[in-house]
Amino acid sequence: MPRTVALASNTAWYLHNFRSGLIRTLLERGDRVATLAPSDGYVPRLRDMGCEVVDLPMDNMGTNPVRDIATWHHFRRAYRAIGPEVVLHYTAKPMVYGTLAARSLGIPIVNTVTGLGTAFLRGGPLQTVVQTLYRVALRHSPRVFFQNPDDLDLFVSRGLVRLEQAGRLPGSGVDLERFAVAPTAQGPARVFLLVARMLRDKGIGEFVEAARGLRRENPGLRFQLLGQLGVANRTAIPRSEVESWVREGSIEHLGEIDDVRPWIGNADCVVLPSYREGTPRTLLEAAAMGRPIVTTDVPGCRQVVDDGVTGLLCRARDATDLAVKIRSITGMTSEQRQAMGLAGRAKMEREFDQRIVIAGYLAAIEEALGCCEAKMFAASRLPGRNKPLALEDGASADQSAQCDVLPRAHPSQSCSGGATADA
Repeated sequence: MPRTVALASNTAWYLHNFRSGLIRTLLERGDRVATLAPSDGYVPRLRDMGCEVVDLPMDNMGTNPVRDIATWHHFRRAYRAIGPEVVLHYTAKPMVYGTLAARSLGIPIVNTVTGLGTAFLRGGPLQTVVQTLYRVALRHSPRVFFQNPDDLDLFVSRGLVRLEQAGRLPGSGVDLERFAVAPTAQGPARVFLLVARMLRDKGIGEFVEAARGLRRENPGLRFQLLGQLGVANRTAIPRSEVESWVREGSIEHLGEIDDVRPWIGNADCVVLPSYREGTPRTLLEAAAMGRPIVTTDVPGCRQVVDDGVTGLLCRARDATDLAVKIRSITGMTSEQRQAMGLAGRAKMEREFDQRIVIAGYLAAIEEALGCCEAKMFAASRLPGRNKPLALEDGASADQSAQCDVLPRAHPSQSCSGGATADA
C-alpha cells in the first residue's frame, strides 16, 4: 500500500548523494516521498527524481540548543503540513529535533547515526550537551541504525540508546553496477586520490604533509584532492589554504565533481586518513572499482578494509605513518595492486551492496508502522477508550503521549519482521 515517507538531513546534498537508491525504491513502489533539508544546489535533482522538497532552515554550525528550538518548530510545522506516515532522520540535528517534532505528532521514526562528528571527536562540554540531546530524543525511536559496530557500542554503553533499539547497516552501501571494476594501470603507482569534503577531520592536512615528503623523494607522484570547499562545518579548510597547497605543488585540487568514477578509475590508490567515520562512501566506491585503499585504523574506516588484503591501515593524525603506507603502495607491482583491488571488490559484493541497505530500511519502515499500529490497537482497549487513536496530521501532544504508554516491541518480536541488528 502506498505511503508517505519523509527523509530529513542537514543538507539536500546528503540525501541526493547517499540516499538516492532508497528514494528511487520508495518512489518505484508508489510511495510519496518528501525530503526536508536546508536548500542547496541539489534541490532540483531531488525534485527531478520525483520528491516533494521542503526547504527546512537549519543552522548547521550552531551549537546552542536554545537557538535550535527554532529547528524543532520548523520540523513540526513541516511534518504537520506533509502528514508523513513514517520519517527517516539522518545527521545529528534532524535526529534530535526532527525526532522530537515527529514524536509530538505521533509519527513513527527511523533514525540513522551517520557518524559522530566534531562533538564526539573533540569532547568537552559540547559533547556532554550533544549526548544529553541524543539520550532524550532517541528513546522515542523504535529503530536506530548505526553504520559501524564501534558507534553502536558507544551509544549503548553510554546509555544513549537501548540495545533492543539498535541495528547496524553497512553505511549507505554502494551501487555495484554503477561502480564497476576499472582496469589497473601498468607500472608503479603514481596517482593517489582523496575524495572528501575539505574538512580537517578528514585528515586532509596529514595527506598534504605526506604528499610533500613523498614528492621530495619522487617528484613523479601525484596527490589529488576531490571535494567541496566552503562547507558549513567548524573544521572546514579555507579556500585560501587549499590554493596555497596547489601553488606550492604539493597537491592538485580537482574541485567538486558530480561523477567521481573517471577520477577513481584514473587513480592507482584511494586515500582517506579520516579521524572517524560512519562508513565512508568514497572508500566503498573505490573498492567497488577495484582500487587499493589506504585509510586510518579508526571506527568506520577499518571496517571497509581488510588490512594487507584489500588495502592498508595507518594510524590516525600521523602523516609519517600515512606516508609509509603510501610508499608501500608505490613499491607494489601492478599485478599486486590489481589483486588487492579485486579483493576489495569481492568484499564490497559480500558486505556492502546497496541492496542490503535498502532492504534494511524497507523492513524498518514496516516495523515502525507495525509497532505504532499495534500500540494504537492496544490503547483502544484501555479502560474508557472505545476506538483506536487516529494519529492524523495535527494530532494533539496529549494524544501522541497516550500512544507511547505501551512497551516498544523487541526486534525479535517485531510487528512485521523488522530489520535485525545485522540487516
